[in-house]
Amino acid sequence: MSGLRVPSGLSAILLGLIYIAAFVYFGAFFSYPVSGTPEEKMRFLSDHQLQVSVVYFSIYVLFGVFLAIVVVGVHETLKKASPPMAALASIFGVVWVGLVIASGMIFNIGLDQSIRLLDESLDTAFSLWRTVSVVADSLGGGNEIVGGVWVLLVSLVALKALVLSRMLNYLGCLVGIAGIATIYPDEVFTEVFGLSQIIWFIWLGLVLLRSDSEFDPG
Repeated sequence: MSGLRVPSGLSAILLGLIYIAAFVYFGAFFSYPVSGTPEEKMRFLSDHQLQVSVVYFSIYVLFGVFLAIVVVGVHETLKKASPPMAALASIFGVVWVGLVIASGMIFNIGLDQSIRLLDESLDTAFSLWRTVSVVADSLGGGNEIVGGVWVLLVSLVALKALVLSRMLNYLGCLVGIAGIATIYPDEVFTEVFGLSQIIWFIWLGLVLLRSDSEFDPG
């Protein structure tokens, strides 16, 4: 395996940890007034702008950087076994990286611009934030189709080539299907994809860090 074995393995584990941190933060600490008035929502974002910006940067932009390392590392593992399919999988991986990073940048820039408009017009500020949220969610926050296709293709190629771990690849197929299923607007599929991918990323990272991970049919 290439010299990216260690960086890609560590990056995969970090992706799983970022997922865990995001679930913990939004589940236990993020008190956004979902049922509140537009003014309450915008004032909350204004009062917590730095915190929210750091979180969005971490779960999108930083996530995308680590994901790029994993995509290249996995491609290096699979390209000898099945060059055409490995290349196809990597295309979806690269697109996913771009969408995730773009989502984070749109969220943070849009948040800043929305808050700047707050003193001038609450309605305009809230309207802009709603637009920003829809655009960013459409790219990478509200659906996981591209990521699901990448995980599914990687898992199918690895299964056929007998690389990585067979059980990991079976899990990856399920993760990929869950990601593709997010095309249906129901949060349950997004949650299943996120939770199952925590296990997949951490497991993938551990497999990549093993010296014999390139040929591990077990």
